[in-house]
Amino acid sequence: MIWFVGAGPGDPELLTRKAERLLGSCAVCVWAGSLVNPELLKFLRPDCEVIDSAPLDLDQTTRVLVEAHGRGLEAVRLHTGDPGIFGAVAEQARRLDAAGIPWQIVPGISSFQAAAATLGVELTSPEEAQAVVLCRAPGRTPVPVGQKPSDFAESNATLCLFLSASALSTELAAIAAHRGDDCPAAAVWRASWPEEVRIQGTLGTLAQQVREAKIDRQIMVLVGRALLGQGAESRLYAADFLHGWRTGWQPLPGQEST
Repeated sequence: MIWFVGAGPGDPELLTRKAERLLGSCAVCVWAGSLVNPELLKFLRPDCEVIDSAPLDLDQTTRVLVEAHGRGLEAVRLHTGDPGIFGAVAEQARRLDAAGIPWQIVPGISSFQAAAATLGVELTSPEEAQAVVLCRAPGRTPVPVGQKPSDFAESNATLCLFLSASALSTELAAIAAHRGDDCPAAAVWRASWPEEVRIQGTLGTLAQQVREAKIDRQIMVLVGRALLGQGAESRLYAADFLHGWRTGWQPLPGQEST
């Protein structure tokens, strides 16, 4: 079996228990050395074959997995964050399917979730943002028509920009044309790593703030008014919002008047 395992955003304690178990039992681990925290390799058994995929192309990486399977060895392909988000898993899986090799995906915590957590913000806010858009700026890998970050700006959904550090000024200016320069925006470099950097600003200031911090890669950018945490309260927890789970509720002794 080949396992595509999400390494999470960086903090080893954010690894799922299943991911930790698979790392501890696999005989071969192909890891994204340019992105994954090397501290996670401590979960591997001492005799595990460890291959850094950073200098390898797609076919070379797949060949390692195919050869491991041919030797009867269980292999883990360790991806940063969650394999299902900008993880290039589909193209790897197609090659394994063609070779008749079974595979499964183990999800991981994504950098957009870790960034929200370290900033202490909620990405969804009643009456402000009830949708979250995961997107990226076009670069050497293009994006389909209508799917640039600015194409989602009119929706007022919270935007999470992956892989967009090199085009940050252009993209934030394009979003600001719809939302205004004062719209809250934040960037987190290496969210959950010991050396993480948090930068909070607006669409009008964030690009310059990132430049001044001399960060040019591995940043997660969040955009939206939900980041202020000032939206309306959820109706779900309102005292007059009755539903099947509340019908039998009784106050604790001494709370009858509260």
